[in-house]
Amino acid sequence: MAKSRKKPTSRRALAGRRQCGTMEVHYRLLETHPEYRQNLLDIERFTARHSLLGAAARVGLVTIPVIVNVVYNTDQQNISDAQIASQIDALNRDYRANNADKSSVPAVWQNLVADINVEFSLQNATRTQTNQTSFTTDNGVKAAATGGIEPTDTSKNLNIWVCNLTPVLGYAQFPGGPAATDGVVIGYTCFGTMGTATAPFDLGRTATHEVGHWLNLIHIWGDTNDCSGTDFVDDTPNAQLPNYGKPAFPHVSCGNGPNGDMFMNYMDYVDDDTMVMFTLGQAARMAAALDGPRSTVGRQAAPPSPAGRKERRHG
Repeated sequence: MAKSRKKPTSRRALAGRRQCGTMEVHYRLLETHPEYRQNLLDIERFTARHSLLGAAARVGLVTIPVIVNVVYNTDQQNISDAQIASQIDALNRDYRANNADKSSVPAVWQNLVADINVEFSLQNATRTQTNQTSFTTDNGVKAAATGGIEPTDTSKNLNIWVCNLTPVLGYAQFPGGPAATDGVVIGYTCFGTMGTATAPFDLGRTATHEVGHWLNLIHIWGDTNDCSGTDFVDDTPNAQLPNYGKPAFPHVSCGNGPNGDMFMNYMDYVDDDTMVMFTLGQAARMAAALDGPRSTVGRQAAPPSPAGRKERRHG
């Protein structure tokens, strides 16, 4: 690993600003699961080899089965099937680069906008009423004993929990963590594009961001505040800090002028209507996750053959 994922000096939730709890979960796992640290090292070595071998040019669309677990205390939190479907649609737009707002990417980076070649297929939606009025990043929503529900076979499915989540909008578990807590958690007010989804987080991009973590993407600024961080992706400019709201281009930091931070990237902290792209380098990193630690999740369509197209288990 070229650089470690350093712990930031401070973290606080500010009203109206995106906050992600993934790194909080990451640091806790490092302290409580010794094998997790070694798993991360092994995954980074695999990712580096994968890139050197050009394996990112993998052919075939990967379909990831999704289980949505709605854990609600009030009727409002028990979001509708239509709202769940709107989130799956948003994921599919964003991961196939079919989102119309990608046109807002500055011209200098237009050639980096990537189709991740991943689609998401809703398999089931569970609903669990709880006495818990809210959940945090402690993974309580992922177990019945703490008011939530256990995941459905995380080796084969992406589990997404939707609940009243505080103080962050969402969090994910990087590849290499415990199976019992693997997946993504999203607050019910920023899930999907309708119903309880509330501006400025009402385009489904919180899930796009958190699923990026689940596929081994790191925040665009590398989670430090002194320009020493890295997201292990070559085509994303080094940045000092997260960007919030709707920045004006260019926003220069860490000597990255004249174009500055790639704040319109899904792995920054800007509003939903401002994050609009993944890069080719991020696509390569996610491809490595799908060929490595996430290889049991999803189905990859085989290339066309004289006998016609077939589907096989990805791996």
